[in-house]
Amino acid sequence: MLPAVFQPFLEQAPLCVMTRLTLERLFDAKRLDELFQHTAQVQYQRELLFSQLVELMLSVVLRVHPSVHAAYHKDVARLTVSDQAVYDKLQGMELGVSAALVADSAARLTPLLDALDERSPDWVPGYRTRVVDGNHLAQTQRRIKELRPTWAAALPGTVLAVYEPALDLVTRVCLTPDGHAQERTLFGDVLALVQRRDLWVADRQYCTLGLLSGIAARQGVFAIRQHGKLPFRLTGQRRYRGRTPTGRVYEQAMELDYQGQTLRVRRVTVELEQPTRDGDTAIHVVTNLPKKAADAREVAEVYRKRWTIEGRFYEVTQTLHCEPNTLGYPKAALFAFCLALVASNAVALLRAALRAAHEEEAVDEMSPYSMALEIRTAYVGMMIALPAAHWAAVAREHDTDVAGLLREVAGYVKPEKYRKVRRGPKKPPPKKSAYKNGGHVSTHKLLQKRQE
Repeated sequence: MLPAVFQPFLEQAPLCVMTRLTLERLFDAKRLDELFQHTAQVQYQRELLFSQLVELMLSVVLRVHPSVHAAYHKDVARLTVSDQAVYDKLQGMELGVSAALVADSAARLTPLLDALDERSPDWVPGYRTRVVDGNHLAQTQRRIKELRPTWAAALPGTVLAVYEPALDLVTRVCLTPDGHAQERTLFGDVLALVQRRDLWVADRQYCTLGLLSGIAARQGVFAIRQHGKLPFRLTGQRRYRGRTPTGRVYEQAMELDYQGQTLRVRRVTVELEQPTRDGDTAIHVVTNLPKKAADAREVAEVYRKRWTIEGRFYEVTQTLHCEPNTLGYPKAALFAFCLALVASNAVALLRAALRAAHEEEAVDEMSPYSMALEIRTAYVGMMIALPAAHWAAVAREHDTDVAGLLREVAGYVKPEKYRKVRRGPKKPPPKKSAYKNGGHVSTHKLLQKRQE
């Protein structure tokens, strides 16, 4: 039970209270500094602690402050270093530290999800589903000396994220600071994450002989869309296996040769009712899932649900400041994006707590934008009224107690207040008159003509 001083915010801005409770759990200063100490290979902590840097950057990612510079000057009284020291620390942020931050957030939140009893069933019983997809960070401003002479877009890096739908969490990331690098350059890092009875789901750019064979060699399984350049042999007859909501399903045996060994898999084909955006009328999914674990239609359905990770990327981009275009140095930009993924994991916990207190359908209809808007507008005022000392005890509570507290606060939320707005079908734009340089019209006169 929270003290009486929290009551006004419980009634007027319960999502802000839930957000702070979650962030307090995720960003415990002592734990963050220990994580940095155990992970960093070159950087060190002296006057500027890693936990202070995370707190500063988190305010930018959550859009509390518009830039790193603004966040620094807001907190300059507490920081004992110059703004240049902050930028230098961000510029040299090690990729391993950023990746460890995401993994740590998943480890911290998983027990809370279990305490809320909000872990979803695996897509295929007995296999841990892991969806992998990449994201090339958006171009940045040309503040770095080397970028000023060029008009070309400055790309700060690439992220491969591993999403576990049963937890609704991004649990791992693989990073490269090379904005030109293909996602395939990180496949070695992906293979290092494969464990026995993992089910890896991905789009066709991940369909390489090396990755497929590597997953199988580590006793994992996959359901990955076939790439057009994959060398293969079809064996046996193609058989009809029924229908799905998207089309007719067929199955045929396939053999893949890699480094002197043959991998026998199934190719599941969905002949689509409607072509894809690229004009494809059929989708081929390569899988080594045993037939007794998932038949052809179930494999097709597993691949169809792969879009959930793209939904997570879209949500991160729309509701968080995940790609500050002022962070030209790749390691700083990747650190900010990883913090945004951690924040999105926190949002997943909020949704789980809301589902524990309300009907699932009502929670699914809540708009992420409306939720984020309330948090941004009320969060600063709440932290002025209830400074950090009021929240410190949460980091020391047991997972069960924190989960119960989140469920209690979620009860104050009114889901209908945040309902998504469904827009109608788009109308074709009207034809415009020919462009005339310097031309103008009177809006008042045009509106008068409407009334005639």
